[in-house]
Amino acid sequence: MIERLAIVGVGLLGGSLAKAVRAHGLAREIVGVGRDAGRLAPALRDGALDRVSTDLAEGVAGADRIVLAAPVLANETLLAQVWRAAAAGAVITDVGSTKGGIVRVAERLAAGRREVHFVGSHPMAGSEKAGYAVARVDLFQGATVVVTPTESTDGGAAKSVGELWAALGARVVTLDPESHDRAVAAISHLPHVAAWALVEAVVAFEPGALQIAARGFKDTTRIAASDPDVWREILLANRSAVQASLVAYRRALDDLEALVAGDDPAALTTYLARVKSTRERLS
Repeated sequence: MIERLAIVGVGLLGGSLAKAVRAHGLAREIVGVGRDAGRLAPALRDGALDRVSTDLAEGVAGADRIVLAAPVLANETLLAQVWRAAAAGAVITDVGSTKGGIVRVAERLAAGRREVHFVGSHPMAGSEKAGYAVARVDLFQGATVVVTPTESTDGGAAKSVGELWAALGARVVTLDPESHDRAVAAISHLPHVAAWALVEAVVAFEPGALQIAARGFKDTTRIAASDPDVWREILLANRSAVQASLVAYRRALDDLEALVAGDDPAALTTYLARVKSTRERLS
């Protein structure tokens, strides 16, 4: 049982966390923290939060668990303020989709105040839509959550963060921050880049084709409708790994283009069958 859970940023992920923790009875008090009281009001009205605060230090004071659910680069900036205001023994985690930057900030802060603990975590769940209005109580049920402790992470803190996500129905996986950032560049960030580029390519090649776009194109490019501000921060925060993934993607496109341009139908069939088999294993 968490005595007081403070959630900084009550949008899709932060709001879903509040709803899920409330539904599972995992915290005696849930505090929502944000810059705009108006945006926090819906979560307070529907009972996901017990109280709200627009003052960061006040909002996290006395909390034994603190979750940073703001955009990635904002979390890195907020962490220093939260660290100073947090109670001794508090465990801080985040829901950001990159980990290298915030873990480096946490390790610098821990050198000055070791009685506060940080453990990175990343729920592989979400939507192209944003805001508390689309928050869901079941968002983490069956989702994968990556927890990213380092060699210097307190073992008890890491265990408690993993247990929180598991209690919400998530499958918890542990990776070091660098491995996490490369993995999400491949499985999450690159697909978003590909979706944006695909929409742009269609507009450049045959813009009139959009009027006959059917389910296949819409499903493939759904994530191109994601929040530009959120994704700008993600791409910049994970720039190195995203660039490396794009190199691999261009190579794959070149290989496929060569097969389409060539005169070897059997080779093209072999390629398509191999990729089909790989994709089917995800199911």
